[in-house]
Amino acid sequence: MGVKRSLQTGGNLLNLLTSILTVLSTSTNYWIRQSGGHSGLWQECTHGICSNIPCQNTLAVTAACMVLSATFSIISLGMGMRIWYQEREPLRSQNTIVLLFLSGLLLMIALTGYTAKNAWKQEVFFSWSYFFGWLALPFSFLAGFCFLLADMIMQSTEAISGFPVCL
Repeated sequence: MGVKRSLQTGGNLLNLLTSILTVLSTSTNYWIRQSGGHSGLWQECTHGICSNIPCQNTLAVTAACMVLSATFSIISLGMGMRIWYQEREPLRSQNTIVLLFLSGLLLMIALTGYTAKNAWKQEVFFSWSYFFGWLALPFSFLAGFCFLLADMIMQSTEAISGFPVCL
């Protein structure tokens, strides 16, 4: 397996991990823990009774960014798998790279906004759903860099393929 193929494999594995962590983080309601309950982006649970959270601007932006990030990550996973499986026909991975970096940027916006909103509250502790979002962030950027490097290798191979030089 060549370097390009290894980078594509690594990018796909990191992207799979990003997709799983982002979907888990977005869909669960353990973003913060407080005395007597916990809450997430969609519901607040107090003493075992869960109810929908009324619309708040910061929370709505966070939820929208998280949903978009998860969507972009899943779409780029499909695109990355297509690139990986079509080895004979070299496909460029520019769209996959853009979606992965955009997914990471949306994750950063969502998590930073949520942190700024809730970090100052007394007796509130961030929980595992929130940390899954932060854990997905570097994986998204690393997957994008893997595909970027694989694309650069493919470009350089195409550029020197016309020269009559034996390497």
